[in-house]
Amino acid sequence: MSPQRLALRRFLNFLAETLREAQYGRALPKGTRIHEEDAMTIRVAAIEVSHWHALYDAAYLRHLIAMPDVELVAIQDSDADLVARRAAEVGSPATFTDYRKMLATTRPNFVMALGRHCQMAQIAHDLLDQGYPFLMEKPMGISAPEVEAVAAKAARLNAFVAVPLAQRYGPFAARARELLAAGRLGPLSHIYVRINRPGPARYQAWGCAWMLDPAEAGGGCLRNLGPHGLDMFLHLTFPAKSAYA
Repeated sequence: MSPQRLALRRFLNFLAETLREAQYGRALPKGTRIHEEDAMTIRVAAIEVSHWHALYDAAYLRHLIAMPDVELVAIQDSDADLVARRAAEVGSPATFTDYRKMLATTRPNFVMALGRHCQMAQIAHDLLDQGYPFLMEKPMGISAPEVEAVAAKAARLNAFVAVPLAQRYGPFAARARELLAAGRLGPLSHIYVRINRPGPARYQAWGCAWMLDPAEAGGGCLRNLGPHGLDMFLHLTFPAKSAYA
């Protein structure tokens, strides 16, 4: 299983437990068997699917439709032609060009929130205000104040908000944690992270040329891939006494 699918599956498993708790009025004991007639299908809607991870790289929509307990009920993008093409790749769910109308019409259990980076903070606030649990791609905004405001609201509301920093689910991270726990690496003082990805021409080919516009993407390679390196640092060193960059 790819790190992206593993991360997504873990988020959805947590959500499923939360939904069952709401259904039964209490948390079910670990190992409780759920009868087939009581098993929940998680209804998922996706926002602004021009983002390349909708179908490529992480390919969230492809993973979702392959999960037996998930129904992809609708997808949305402001580009009507693009959203129709995306839908044709993933079983032809309902399509919308307005995500607020999609949410009001379909009332999903969970939202996959993608979109241009410049849109993300507003989408996140809308989802938080309406009480939807959601996963949103990083960077969730194009400035620190934007992202900090989303994080503060999510904490205040005790909301379910996930960021798929999937590198921590890869074999390297798992092995590194094992070695650190066993004391086989000694004191960890430096981390070097290198991520090799295809060139920027892929964005045009994948229907998301906006990624090449700093006004919409908020930056370049560091803004896009840097969070994975920072998350790996935190994942392997937490709680760190001090950090320098």
